[in-house]
Amino acid sequence: MIKFLLKGLIRDRHRSLFPILSISIGVTLTVLLQSWITGYLGDIIDYNARFSTGHVKVITKAKYDNSQQMANDLAIVGTNKLTENLDEEFPEITWIKRIRFAGLLDIPDENGETKTQGPVIGWGVNMLSKKNSDIERMNIRKSLQDGKLPTKRGEILISDELAGKLKVGVGDNATFLGSTMYGSMAMQNFVISGTVHFGSMALDKGAIIVDFNDAQTALNMENATSEILGYLPSGDYDNEIAHNYADKFNKKYSNSEDEFSPIMITLSEQNGLDAMLEYVSSFIGIIIFVFVLAMSIVLWNMGLIGGLRRYGEVGLRLAIGENKGTVYRRMIYESVLIGIFGSLLGTMIGLGFAYLLQTKGIDLSSMMQNSSMMMPTVVKAKITSTTFFIGFIPGLFSTIVGTMLAGIGIYKRETAQLFRELDV
Repeated sequence: MIKFLLKGLIRDRHRSLFPILSISIGVTLTVLLQSWITGYLGDIIDYNARFSTGHVKVITKAKYDNSQQMANDLAIVGTNKLTENLDEEFPEITWIKRIRFAGLLDIPDENGETKTQGPVIGWGVNMLSKKNSDIERMNIRKSLQDGKLPTKRGEILISDELAGKLKVGVGDNATFLGSTMYGSMAMQNFVISGTVHFGSMALDKGAIIVDFNDAQTALNMENATSEILGYLPSGDYDNEIAHNYADKFNKKYSNSEDEFSPIMITLSEQNGLDAMLEYVSSFIGIIIFVFVLAMSIVLWNMGLIGGLRRYGEVGLRLAIGENKGTVYRRMIYESVLIGIFGSLLGTMIGLGFAYLLQTKGIDLSSMMQNSSMMMPTVVKAKITSTTFFIGFIPGLFSTIVGTMLAGIGIYKRETAQLFRELDV
């Protein structure tokens, strides 16, 4: 029977070609929208995790209460022992110590006098040690625009945009001016070894990256760190798993009476990400639901109209004695075949466009000139397991439902009416 129905659809293009093309267009748009929104949200989470929040983060309680401040007077002390405890109690998590700081970068002229100066946000990360290096995690190697990665103490990287503003290049000297952990003035000389471009306005405006040990020395933070970031073994953020780790740690180490006691927080509890992720997730769900519903209505109507247009054919088949139930079932079988072919074609086309967006992305830098959000300026799609089947919801289900509704009229046909319609 399937072979017979396929032959009928192939021979009668009015019954197959236009419906399949319509379904394919709707499915393509559904697949593309789902993958693009998923990639957009994933990029925000990934960027924040790699550069700022980790999947979980250990800081002092006072630092958590004043999370908008970058001052390191609330830093964690005795980090060597705390890191050992974390490695022992949570060995499956990768723990990284980082120092975040702010200040001025002073560029001297040939006489040692200030030539240019600009505000900077700094990251003290592990670059010179091979163990738990941040070079790959922060994508520093691929972001390198000019020069080379630091190979020894006293070398730093600065953002390419900052280098242009300060009119400085690879090999030039730079002096960082800021405050130490104890509030005194910090002054440290560096040599610029390279420039980087991360593709995020929040980072590229004025970022400098120094080795963790250099940051400790410059800010007088021996055996201290701003934060300890933890990354889950899967590499992807899982809110439930992260909260389980945080609850276990806080029960043992956190003391509400001591403002300098360590506290573990999750990614969703930082930078306003909890509300944003909840809002964006709900927004994504609403958009996809509305879009799928709209496509379902369009394809539903298409199936309904297609069925109504075939009433003459249906009347003839009934007039020559074919069973109403058989006619109805075969119309549904045809719609299933059309829905499958259209959904498969639309999914393949949608996956093709999604793959291009996943590799190339869309540059939104012109729209994010003043953005301080930790997110890339090139937004990419992300193909997930859901991408492969979401198009079948409007493509297959709604087409079948439309045909079923149109076919209800079959059971209302009377023989006398059929003869009048056929002019017999």
